[in-house]
Amino acid sequence: MKVGFYGHVRQYENIKSEIDANIQNVLMSGKYVMGPMLAKFEKELAEYMGTKHAIGVGNGTDAIWLTLMALGIGKGDEVITHANTFFATAEAAWIAGCKVVLVDCDPKTKNLDPALVEAAITPKTKAIIPVHLYGQCADMLAIKAIADKHNLVVIEDNAQGIDGYGKGFKQGELSDAVSISFIIQKNLGCFGDGGAVVTNNEEIDRQIRILRNHGSKKRSWHSPGFNSRLDDLQAGVLSAKLKHITAWTDQRIAIADRYSAGLKDAKALDLPYTTPGFRHVFHLYVVETKDASKRNDLLKFLNDAGIDAKCHYDIAIHQQDGYPWDVDVEIRGSLENAEKNAASCVSLPMFPELTTEEVDYVIAKTLEWDKANG
Repeated sequence: MKVGFYGHVRQYENIKSEIDANIQNVLMSGKYVMGPMLAKFEKELAEYMGTKHAIGVGNGTDAIWLTLMALGIGKGDEVITHANTFFATAEAAWIAGCKVVLVDCDPKTKNLDPALVEAAITPKTKAIIPVHLYGQCADMLAIKAIADKHNLVVIEDNAQGIDGYGKGFKQGELSDAVSISFIIQKNLGCFGDGGAVVTNNEEIDRQIRILRNHGSKKRSWHSPGFNSRLDDLQAGVLSAKLKHITAWTDQRIAIADRYSAGLKDAKALDLPYTTPGFRHVFHLYVVETKDASKRNDLLKFLNDAGIDAKCHYDIAIHQQDGYPWDVDVEIRGSLENAEKNAASCVSLPMFPELTTEEVDYVIAKTLEWDKANG
């Protein structure tokens, strides 16, 4: 049996008529950039997220650095995040001119450890960027308390966590802004690159709308800015998909539950941890080999069995080729947990359209490997 990692085509086939109708509406309108479909989707996204504003931008990376720029955070300022996430989180802060301070993750959730954040704060610290890694929200209550105590900005990197929430908070409720990625493999993905910033902050909304469009407040008027706009065709795809996101998340959770039940007796693996009371949306279902030296063996075993398992993220930010780079970065404290996560992680196929037969095949093959290595 072959089991793919992504379900893009299956998803499109399931709601083809809705997506095609929106694309046709855009094509026939003749307004493909900064048009009515983008405005429609921005309104829908803000309503869905429960925020005052949503601004479509070119991608999730732009969403972070445009937010930093909108807040005047840049050269000489420090931004705290963690190392066991996709490179773009730190990259966005560097683009804005900031110094990136890397601290370790929580060993269970793999998210930013709030206790280590507070220990890393200096007079130059201006922002914290928690990542809702793999689809589980970071501990925003603790992070917000630290930010308030030290007068810091909080930007949620929600590239992987849309439709999630924590115990006692919603996304966007305890931060200055939330950055979202819509690249096709995300839980809410378009047919290419795309992103958004959602916020209740009027100044962030105003500034990003100017910055994303060549610094333009009105036609023919410009200040230094950028070209980072979510086009209307992608907005149309996202508008069609947004109506289904909660049902798709429920299906991801059901698949994750099936994985966890089937793998609960595995001896050589650690399974994902869900914080009680949190809605983990399982952008990724990540297991870890207890012996990191066997991770690549598990990955190859699954791949050879026709299962397109992958690693997210097998090289931590500070372990990337060429580090230290010609950017401002500092490690404060041990990154032991981040390094362990990077060395031992394997992502099993996870998308809402997976069949029961496919999930059970992945479980069976993973248990076959575990029996030989446990």
